[in-house]
Amino acid sequence: MTASKTRRKGSRIQVRRARRSDLDALVELEQRVFATDRMSRPGLRRLLLTPSARVLVAEVRGRLAGAAVVLFRARASVARLYSIGVAPQMCGKGAAVALLAAAERAALRRKCRSIRLEVHVSNKAAISRYRKSGYRQFGRHQSYYEDGRDALRFEKLLGAQASRLAS
Repeated sequence: MTASKTRRKGSRIQVRRARRSDLDALVELEQRVFATDRMSRPGLRRLLLTPSARVLVAEVRGRLAGAAVVLFRARASVARLYSIGVAPQMCGKGAAVALLAAAERAALRRKCRSIRLEVHVSNKAAISRYRKSGYRQFGRHQSYYEDGRDALRFEKLLGAQASRLAS
């Protein structure tokens, strides 16, 4: 897969499929971005190797700006955005937008009709980003996270499904 490029505020964000050599940077990003519900090194290593996941990284000038993990089930038409995180110094610079777009393209390539995600009820910035990117809330999981807080469930229709809804 070739890297996709997005120009935002003077920087060039490149999104590509993660490689095994990205593992240390991915672990560090998890530690910096998430206070709870972090993925472990073995878990990230497994995700890098499994065909049912796509791990994407966003880079600016060769440095990790963020990452996203998309999960797929055999013969399922719904992909799951399992995780997305942006390095604190890159917040507001387009990395989340670029990662979301790349995750959606990966889902479309797998013939998925929609992509779903869960987000911590207190994560106002992420909730706003998802809404701006066309995601719609459709549910809530009670006591979903380690801290006992709820998760809001969002979904975005992709490709022909989104076109049909718009017309």
